[in-house]
Amino acid sequence: MKKIIPFCLLMLFMFCGTAQALSWAYPFVVWEGTLYEVKEEERLSEGEIAEAIGRVATLANDMSGDYYGNTSNFYPVGTVYYAIKDTGTSEAIAVDVEGEYLKAVYSQKAKFHFMNLLLDGRILMIVVLIIMAVIIFVARSKARRN
Repeated sequence: MKKIIPFCLLMLFMFCGTAQALSWAYPFVVWEGTLYEVKEEERLSEGEIAEAIGRVATLANDMSGDYYGNTSNFYPVGTVYYAIKDTGTSEAIAVDVEGEYLKAVYSQKAKFHFMNLLLDGRILMIVVLIIMAVIIFVARSKARRN
């Protein structure tokens, strides 16, 4: 009996875990640090579309709510973003969803995430240059001692 109770409690904790996921308020995409709300009812014609400006590279995490880089909480990796003719990208962009162009309007600046620093080529280049400078400094210091 003494062994059955702990065993039952262990089984209870192992198999009765809870799962949790977020329910997003609206579908969104993030491009260059700006979050755009996709208006699924606002379709654009091909004549309104300008050049491609980016694509979804990562998906937002449904469990934690974290996202970084060019991401979406709804559209798959590879979904292409386009500029809209006569509309600044600070106002709206277009999202290609299975051949249809949906308007995505500016919502807010995307929240900061550490991974954004790693994805920024300029910052990555600075880090690489600093590491190279440290390696050269250490190598020269050792050469001078010998």
